Amino acid sequence: MPTLTLTTPIKAPIEICFDLSRSIDLHQLSTAHTKEKAIAGVTKGLIEMGEQVTWRAKHLGVFQTLTSKITAYDFPIYFQDTMQKGAFKSMVHDHCFRQEGELTIMEDILKYESPLWTLGKLADFLFLKNYLYNLIEIRNKMIKGVAENGEWKKILQLNF
Repeated sequence: MPTLTLTTPIKAPIEICFDLSRSIDLHQLSTAHTKEKAIAGVTKGLIEMGEQVTWRAKHLGVFQTLTSKITAYDFPIYFQDTMQKGAFKSMVHDHCFRQEGELTIMEDILKYESPLWTLGKLADFLFLKNYLYNLIEIRNKMIKGVAENGEWKKILQLNF
């Protein structure tokens, strides 16, 4: 099972980084290039423990849907989303946060299992692992930028 780990230092309070990471609105902004939209479940604001969101996006030239549920939650240090339905055999995304002085260290750990056994393993090797890594990296750069430049006030205000 491939595992991707990304660590992003952000000069912002841990609570802001945590909330931006679970913001449906910010997620949609960071994935505009895939035309990703929340189409069912929680479709705006902050997703909470036990809630689900269904995303529709164009990945690798094909529109796909994926339903994810928040399966663990400990504000403001950790939450986990787990795929309920989608193209993967399984997918679990751990979002971890720790404060180090003025920095919040945001760590994403994504574990996934591709379908189609050998064909899936070949896809992982050839392109899928890099594709998923880049998606998370783009999202994290947006979280970092919004948290550090003060735009978080507009994004999180959408949630009230």
